[in-house]
Amino acid sequence: MAALADISGAMPVHSVSARRRLITSRIIVYAALIVAVILVLFPIYWMIVTSLKLPREIYRVPSLWPKTFTLDNFSKLLADGKFLLAIRNSAIVSSIVTVISVIISSFAAYSMVRFRYRFRGVFGRLILFAYLTPGSLLFIPLSIVMAQLHLGNSLVGLILVYLTFSLPLSTWLLQGYFRGVPRELEEQGMIDGLTRFGALIRIVLPLSAPGLAAVAIFTFTGAWNELLFALVLTTSESVRTAPLALNYLITSDVLPWGPLMAGAVISSVPLMILYFVAQRFMIAGMSEGAVKG
Repeated sequence: MAALADISGAMPVHSVSARRRLITSRIIVYAALIVAVILVLFPIYWMIVTSLKLPREIYRVPSLWPKTFTLDNFSKLLADGKFLLAIRNSAIVSSIVTVISVIISSFAAYSMVRFRYRFRGVFGRLILFAYLTPGSLLFIPLSIVMAQLHLGNSLVGLILVYLTFSLPLSTWLLQGYFRGVPRELEEQGMIDGLTRFGALIRIVLPLSAPGLAAVAIFTFTGAWNELLFALVLTTSESVRTAPLALNYLITSDVLPWGPLMAGAVISSVPLMILYFVAQRFMIAGMSEGAVKG
């Protein structure tokens, strides 16, 4: 009886200590999450706030909150319409690169995962090496190639150059998603009358919707933010992209922080919309895959 009493008396102590450890671990986790959120969101907050400040508040009285809100920076940036043209060019280039990259990489990744042919492993390694090659080593050869093809200083040339870097990454990413789709589902679909192409379109791609969304996000973001090749391959104002237009706002040692931050805010809007829409597709694709799997 005494032993039972000791055990019953000890149990609440253990439960209290376990509960304290649980509470402590949760506090640490939430504290770490709060710090991470602050580190991620503060630059965005500072960008937006700076774009709404007067020049004297930006340079003379730096503060976390503007005393006077103004849209003058946006007015200066958009007055001549050149930045809106750059936004349009970036949207055209990034959208075309994303669509072509997703389509071609889907077929390439599917062939490397499902089909057996000679040098398949070699092709896979070459794709990975192409992705790992630094762009700073290739901008001179690519600029010469574009000049020989008479595609310099054009959006078509930018699209082709961006595809040389987006296709290897897209193919490499989609291979992992396609491997996760059971072969039995495709075989069952082909027994029911689907062709290999139909199995890809109606079974593999819907179940790989999260991967397709991730590839689209990475491709669009990379093409939207790219500056080096746009700086080398384009010279006319009519074909400048958004990052290049922001770069040309800087003259000598003068940094117009107000218009720069206003341009950064405007340039961020399409990416935010893409992430919001793609996130919904990723969630829908994962739910659909869980039900069908």
